[in-house]
Amino acid sequence: MNRPVIAITMGDAAGIGAEVIMKSLGHADVYERCRPVVIGDAGRLRTAGRIVGSDLSVRALTADQVAEGTYAHGTVDCVDLQLIPADLPFGKVSAIAGEGSFRFIETATRLAVEGAVDAICTAPINKEALHAGGHRYPGHTELLAALTGTEEVSMMLTAPGLRVIHVTVHVGLIDAIERIEPGLVERTIARGHTVLEKAGIPRKKIGVCGINPHAGENGLFGRGEEETKIAPAVAACRAKGWDVEGPLPADTLFFRTGRGDFDMVVAMYHDQGHAPIKVMGIESGVNITVGLPVIRTSVDHGTAFDVAGKGIADERSLLEALRQAIALTAA
Repeated sequence: MNRPVIAITMGDAAGIGAEVIMKSLGHADVYERCRPVVIGDAGRLRTAGRIVGSDLSVRALTADQVAEGTYAHGTVDCVDLQLIPADLPFGKVSAIAGEGSFRFIETATRLAVEGAVDAICTAPINKEALHAGGHRYPGHTELLAALTGTEEVSMMLTAPGLRVIHVTVHVGLIDAIERIEPGLVERTIARGHTVLEKAGIPRKKIGVCGINPHAGENGLFGRGEEETKIAPAVAACRAKGWDVEGPLPADTLFFRTGRGDFDMVVAMYHDQGHAPIKVMGIESGVNITVGLPVIRTSVDHGTAFDVAGKGIADERSLLEALRQAIALTAA
C-alpha cells in the first residue's frame, strides 16, 4: 500500500495542538495508512507526550531530512524548527507562539509545493497570537492562499453526513453581504462540484443557501439579494448541466441535507455554515481548503486555551483530518 507523507503542523504551541498530535500518533493504524511528519518543535512534543501519558519517542529532523523519517509507530518524526522556549506557558496568547505557528505552516507549505510531502494537516492556530507575531492574516485559509500565491480559495467543512463550502468566511456579516456577487458564488459552487467529482460522488447534488430568512421569500425579506447575487450563479451552473438548486432557506436546507437530499451545501457566510457542522459533530469535523495547489485539511476546533496543558484534549478531529488528507492524496 502506498503510504502518503502527511505534514502535520503543530499549530499554536500554547494550545492543544501538540497534545492532540501525540494522542493521534499513538494510534498504530495511522502508520498503516500514512507516513506522518510533524512540522513544529520537538521539545514541545515531548512535553505534550508527558502531559498526555504517551510513551512515544520524538525524533528531531531538519526540513531536508523528511525522506529519512522513521515512519513507524512508536516514534514521532518531527521537523524541529526550535522556535518554542521550554518554559512557554500553555493557555496564554504569545507572540512567540504566533510566530512559531506561522513558521510551521510556511515550512509545511514549502515542502508540499516541492513535493517532499503529499498533504498538509494543520493543528489549530490562535489568530490573536498570529497577529502579535506580526502576521496579519484572518486565519489558516487566507495564510495558505498567500503562501501558495493562490488568488481565491474556499473553506469546506465536513462532518458525518454533511459537507459545507463557504462563499465568504472571515469577514463581518455586513462585509460578507457586500462581497457576495454572482461570479464569486458561481466559482464557489464550481469548486464544490470539483470536490464531489474527485470524491467519486455519483449524484453531485448541491444546495445553495439564501442570505435572508426564508431565502428572501420572493422579496419579502432583505433587499433582493437572492435574486441579484445568488440566482444568476445557480442558473449559470445549471446551464452547465450540474444538479444545483437554490437559493434555498438555510434553516431547512441543512435539515434536508442531513436526511440525504443533497451532497453539499453552499453557505453564504461563516456562521451560516459553521454552526450546523459543529452541532453535527465538532469532534469529527474537518476543515478542507479547496482551490490550493496542495492538499490541506485541518481540525475543526480552536486552540482550546482553557484545557491546554491538561492532557484532556480530544484527538478525534485530528484523526479524521488525517483520514481525509490520506483520501484526498488518492483522488
